[in-house]
Amino acid sequence: MTADINTLLTALYVFVDDHLVPRRRRPGRPQRLSDAELVCLMITQVLFDFPRERHWIRWAGTHLRDMFPYLPTASGYGKRVRGSGQLIATVLRALAHVTPTSAPILRLIDSTPVPCGTSRETTKRSDLAGDAGYGYSASHSRYFWGMRLYLLATAEGMPVLWCLANPKLDEREVMAALIEADHHLIADGQVILADRGFASPEFDQFCDLRSIHLVRPKRANATADAPRTPAEKALLRARQWIESIFQSLKGQLSLERHGARRHDGLFARVGQRLLALAAVIWHNTNIGAPNPRSLIAYDH
Repeated sequence: MTADINTLLTALYVFVDDHLVPRRRRPGRPQRLSDAELVCLMITQVLFDFPRERHWIRWAGTHLRDMFPYLPTASGYGKRVRGSGQLIATVLRALAHVTPTSAPILRLIDSTPVPCGTSRETTKRSDLAGDAGYGYSASHSRYFWGMRLYLLATAEGMPVLWCLANPKLDEREVMAALIEADHHLIADGQVILADRGFASPEFDQFCDLRSIHLVRPKRANATADAPRTPAEKALLRARQWIESIFQSLKGQLSLERHGARRHDGLFARVGQRLLALAAVIWHNTNIGAPNPRSLIAYDH
């Protein structure tokens, strides 16, 4: 393991163990793999690009015994991961809270497909049937079966709000529901940068009522859209930042290779990728790295 990742895991373990893991006695024997160790183990799995838990536990048992003296079996680890949704959400929110951003007033929103199956038989047998569905990815010009990941992030890519939803749902309604549920995380006067997909009078009114300034490109042939100010035009040049965040999640953090077949597994494994991204941004910000979202180089 490289020194950079070792430093990240050590700092993250201390952060989770000191501030987030409740110190209370639980009935029965204490867990041999603590919640703080589980968080570090899940992040290391993603950073080392092991989508399959069985392959990961086998490799970790050979190479990471100095970091993790106890490792569960592959099935036991899978159960801990599927049951860690609330823990992941808590750690994500805490990292977002303590990590400063270069543009506190700015947030980015968008959605991206999360495929969950590629065959007709999978769509019929999957436990995700009903919540997942068919959707169209305009950026890739293809249809997919699965969910959509909705993300509200800082300019550096730190996840602030996120959810999974059926791709047939209107993305403006999903994002409005997400912001409404956690409205205390959105400051008055917040500037949110979006694409044309979030253009509608209803969503504009929703943002206005909550003192949110929505900046998006003008729709083609839409006379109702107000002219953009010079500041808004400058901001729109940064609209591709959210696409680079999704590219990091997919290309380097195996978002589309999550392998989940159940609701709890899908939520936890998508959250696991977001947690790895958040941990890297948190660590790079703390050490003053020039690019907070640059994933740490590793070799295994």
